[in-house]
Amino acid sequence: MNRRPLLFVVCLLLLVGCSQNSSGAYDDGTISKARATVESYLIHNYKDIDQIKFDKDTTSPMGGMMISGIVNGNEKATFSIDVEVENDFSVGSIGKGKEFPERKKECIDKTCDY
Repeated sequence: MNRRPLLFVVCLLLLVGCSQNSSGAYDDGTISKARATVESYLIHNYKDIDQIKFDKDTTSPMGGMMISGIVNGNEKATFSIDVEVENDFSVGSIGKGKEFPERKKECIDKTCDY
């Protein structure tokens, strides 16, 4: 059996799938709105957040935007938050560093509005 056509189709699908917004080129308005969402989410759901410093905005593997940074000037209080920019700018997931602040009591069982 000739596997070349099958290999060609698989490679083509991978190339097309990986090229979808792989540049991470979001316009300034989209980045600004995503950062505002992240800032509101962090302030409303976590204790003692006084300062948020953003350092990276990239395309997430799931197609949203990954916003990364630190809070309160602590290099060990890092975060990476996936924001759904195509639909409603909601927070999909969060990764936190070792010294990231704790969630507020009222926001443990359910995410507080942001």
